[in-house]
Amino acid sequence: MKLGEKALAAGYRLQQFAALGSTNDEAMSRLALGDPGRLWIVADEQSRGRGRFGRQWRSPPGNLYASLLLVDPAPPPLSSQLSFVAGVALAGALQKILGGDARLKLKWPNDALYDGAKLSGLLLDGACLANGLFGCVIGFGVNCQSSPGDAPYPTASLKSIGAAPADRETLFPALTDAVADGLDIWARGENFAAVRAAWLGHAGGIGGPVRVSGADRAREGIFRGVDACGRMLLEAPDGAVEIVEAGDVDFGRS
Repeated sequence: MKLGEKALAAGYRLQQFAALGSTNDEAMSRLALGDPGRLWIVADEQSRGRGRFGRQWRSPPGNLYASLLLVDPAPPPLSSQLSFVAGVALAGALQKILGGDARLKLKWPNDALYDGAKLSGLLLDGACLANGLFGCVIGFGVNCQSSPGDAPYPTASLKSIGAAPADRETLFPALTDAVADGLDIWARGENFAAVRAAWLGHAGGIGGPVRVSGADRAREGIFRGVDACGRMLLEAPDGAVEIVEAGDVDFGRS
């Protein structure tokens, strides 16, 4: 595994492991120990990989499990925007392999879907440090060679959709360069408008029915895009537009 040329030039570093419990957990441990950031942690496999809301993320060899540690990437209130920066970067890296295939879409806020099947997921962790700075870890899990067959939703891998190449060694350098570029464009949150526009260019489901399940209740309506902060705009059956901060998204419902 190696970093892309742009990432190397920008001072990003890489540490690779044969096995870890979780690349995000390892990166958070480095954060607690005072690592300065711009550090990629990659593992061939994980024993305790996790997704959003603490769900297990199956992590057999052959897929990409990578986490990027950033220190003081932006003021903490803007840190959630990193989810969109990462999603756009991942979509761009995947499209280099897929040749601009229109079946690749981003599902709010950042999962990559191929023809409706989950190809990858992202997980953000963060912590405020004793020196007052904020540290963030962006975890990427991409199904390169395999995908879980018993998930409660359709899944896909680069190999299963016929991508060539379909290996993580090709994807990872492209991803690291795309993330470095994306962070520069985002400019510590000062240019989220550009990131939002790029995300909308990859977005799936806009204008169609959607169900969003949250901790408090489920909402159904029409997905009308995202606001200036990246929150979902959900048009309810009565025509009112509701802002949704977070939740599990299921397209195709009304």
